[in-house]
Amino acid sequence: MSFLLRTVQKEKERVGVMIAAYQRQLDELPKGSIVVKTVGNNAYYYLKYRNGKKVVTDYIGKDGERLESIRKELDKRHHIEMMIAYLRSEQSLADKVLGGKRDTISWQ
Repeated sequence: MSFLLRTVQKEKERVGVMIAAYQRQLDELPKGSIVVKTVGNNAYYYLKYRNGKKVVTDYIGKDGERLESIRKELDKRHHIEMMIAYLRSEQSLADKVLGGKRDTISWQ
């Protein structure tokens, strides 16, 4: 296998490790979106997300640190999801370059 193909194979493996690490981070972060319900003059915040086929709504509170914390975590989740999508496209490109030599490295 040429130097270029070995390099592409190593990069594909590195991308795979990065995707797995990002996936573990996603498992720790909340998913969904923040919904505001107004009753009278009061705004109440909820985290709304899917759990299988069910839509779950969790009460966050009126305002405060917890709301800001969840907003930051949702922003981080969105960023990580974009990174995973980019890395998967890089993996796909590496697969095309490698052709049928995807899983093994031959040191010839």
